[in-house]
Amino acid sequence: MVELVLNVLLVLTSVLLVVLILLHRGKGGGLSSMFGGAVSSQLSGSSVVEKNLNRLTVFTGLIWTVCIVALGILLKV
Repeated sequence: MVELVLNVLLVLTSVLLVVLILLHRGKGGGLSSMFGGAVSSQLSGSSVVEKNLNRLTVFTGLIWTVCIVALGILLKV
């Protein structure tokens, strides 16, 4: 039962991580500047939304890491 809950949580956090990472603003050049990133990069400084997005991404990454470690321990035993 615990393994099933961890697997479901792992899938949900994986999808959420992909979405959250794609929502981040590109800070360097490359492909992001080709699609309008150069225009929006004129606004310097990070907003409250960007800080909250960073926090949410780190929190989701921590949950994902705990799920991976817990599943590894459960499947090893």
